[in-house]
Amino acid sequence: MAQFKVAERFVSINGESARAGELAVFIRFAGCNLNCGYCDTKWANEKDTEYELLSDEELISYIKRTEIKNVTLTGGEPLIQEDIDELLLKLSLEGDIRVEVETNGSIDIAEFKAVADGISYTLDYKLPGSGCEDKMCISNYNYVDKNDAVKFVVGSIKDLDRAREVIYTYGLDVKTRVYISPVFGSIELEDIVDYMIENNMNDVKLQLQMHKIIWDPETRGV
Repeated sequence: MAQFKVAERFVSINGESARAGELAVFIRFAGCNLNCGYCDTKWANEKDTEYELLSDEELISYIKRTEIKNVTLTGGEPLIQEDIDELLLKLSLEGDIRVEVETNGSIDIAEFKAVADGISYTLDYKLPGSGCEDKMCISNYNYVDKNDAVKFVVGSIKDLDRAREVIYTYGLDVKTRVYISPVFGSIELEDIVDYMIENNMNDVKLQLQMHKIIWDPETRGV
């Protein structure tokens, strides 16, 4: 039976992506293969972070008990978890839930899409300010569709320039949902809006991390 390192599990609202503002049950896995400069969950990536070891059946049972339809698998990086494909398959067979995987964009999603239908993927594109742009798996943009999303976390005008280049080079505004989200406290929201206007960025959404507005940005379990 597959087992997973779970750093935390909780019910809250989706703070971002397509179902922002809706209730969701979150499963946060421990561990990540990247070390982004602006990461807001570094604690979950540390080697000595505390975690529960839970089976796929225990996780599905927990999700069902919450009676929440939206399920967000996050991290850390969920797609580096051993046997995550088994969990995705079992979740995809549960007809009464909607599953979103928040992934950092460095992992090839093709094999996971082939295993489990109906799972949505929200991929980060790590911009220059993250220090991890060279780790991005560009082939993912052959597989994203309208059920998925690509998120650009921007901390500067340089990041915005690069985001715009990637969006239009790969036609992401046509293939999938595209979000721009600010690095919390690093860039003025007005500057992002002005940039979007100046560059006619149609079909791109500015999205704030709602959970950081409602609660203190350092609060866990929300």
